Amino acid sequence: MKQNIKRYYTIGSLGLVVFILIIAGFMTTAETVQMTAWSLLPPIIAIGLALVTKEVYSSLFMGILTGALLYSGFNFEGTINHIFSDGIISVLSDSYNVGILCFLVILGAMVQLMNKSGGSAAFGKWASSQIKTRAGAQLATIAFGCLIFIDDYFNCLTVGSVMRPVTDKHKVSRAKLAYLIDATAAPVCIIAPISSWAAAVSGFVEGENGMKLFLQTIPYNFYAVLTIVMMVMLVMFRVDYGPMRKHESNAIEKNDLFTTTDRAVETNPEENMREDGHVLNMLVPIVSLIICCVIGMIYSGGFFSGTGFIDAFAGSDASVGLVLGSASALVITIVFYMIGNVLSFDECMSSLPDGFKAMIAPILILTFAWSLKAMTDSLGAKEFVAAVVEHSAANYLSFLPFIIFLISIGLSFATGTSWGTFGILIPIVVACFEGIDHTMMIIAMSACMAGAVCGDHCSPISDTTIMSSAGAQCVHINHVYTQLPYALTAAAVSALAYIVAGITKSAVISLIVGAIAIAAVLFIIRSKTGIEKE
Repeated sequence: MKQNIKRYYTIGSLGLVVFILIIAGFMTTAETVQMTAWSLLPPIIAIGLALVTKEVYSSLFMGILTGALLYSGFNFEGTINHIFSDGIISVLSDSYNVGILCFLVILGAMVQLMNKSGGSAAFGKWASSQIKTRAGAQLATIAFGCLIFIDDYFNCLTVGSVMRPVTDKHKVSRAKLAYLIDATAAPVCIIAPISSWAAAVSGFVEGENGMKLFLQTIPYNFYAVLTIVMMVMLVMFRVDYGPMRKHESNAIEKNDLFTTTDRAVETNPEENMREDGHVLNMLVPIVSLIICCVIGMIYSGGFFSGTGFIDAFAGSDASVGLVLGSASALVITIVFYMIGNVLSFDECMSSLPDGFKAMIAPILILTFAWSLKAMTDSLGAKEFVAAVVEHSAANYLSFLPFIIFLISIGLSFATGTSWGTFGILIPIVVACFEGIDHTMMIIAMSACMAGAVCGDHCSPISDTTIMSSAGAQCVHINHVYTQLPYALTAAAVSALAYIVAGITKSAVISLIVGAIAIAAVLFIIRSKTGIEKE
């Protein structure tokens, strides 16, 4: 019965998409879609299909196809060329994107090595002896996620590989683990002064001290702060709602960590695993990964050529730094295992293709997501949104933080990129308030950053969302569905906080109002649903 309903939804959704495209074909030409609302149609179709059909690959490709059709004026040859030459081949030829894919593959190989050495299982046993409850396992995940603030990609995969054995032991669903990972990735990085995100934001501010402005925005980044507050409250109040509640109930009562019949691609960690694994077999790779990635980041920023530490981070290339760091950590791990007679050279080498296989799904989704972004860029989506923001800024200056927060959410959700949203909106915000009202400029910048992170957090085509699913080894669409109600709750409260901030210009008052609002919402939900079993 459920399969039939899903089939009807899929057929109906595809029929609606075809109908929309037919209308677009009659109403538009290649020239008339540029920098108009039509430029947002490809991501809207991709996201809508993904949420309805719960199938991400075909949904993303339909979005790409829509963008190519609009760009080419529904010309067959032009559409095919735009999909592959300007889309898939182009994004896979970009050095930054290739670096991120290499980082994914190397991380996958290291996870396989840690599993095969017995390090993951040993750490799980040790952590289980120290962490006695489900709440403790979730709080430990949050704490570890907050500590890995260097880069969101690094955070997603590292936290997932370390904490997955612990949360599995305490019957925390993979969907909940994916949410905890995702909510401590971008939201933590955007308020961490030493991170690739701080470097990106500071680089978008011309004529100002970017890093100084970034530090001033931290107290006003309500979505990031309130998301962390909300995570802790969810765990402490023992409350879950929306689709997440079903996943958590199944995990607790049935020991079913996935709920759906679909399973993320994962290898069996007990296969060919050493029974005498030691915690050091996991700690040495993780510690070396953290240290090497930090060194790689500052190296790419010129630290060893005389640039200061902060400036090196601000000027770092995350793609290059993470590849250099993770590759170095991989070599250290292999040498450590061979010297300690943990794994043979052949066993280490066989883990490399296994790691690649484990990352095929996120690599494919990332490739399609990047291609979809290329489609929206070619249609002038950035310029269209920038024009809307400039018009809003001219007419509603007193409400600009609230307006910029909502527009940032929409743009980041549709394009799946926070950094692209920063690049579009931050220069506009600075231009509006520079030399007029410094405090309002800081609040508006924070609203832009918070909205971008919120949209990124919600979007099924966001690379951080994709990597959080990979880190937790959770079915991607399950992660999107279960996380969305939580992210929207934090977004609604943050929007309220930005209205308060626009009136009071006080970060403290706004955060207090936001924290009280979140607590009230969760108490009301708990009174309706009851306390979750431990």
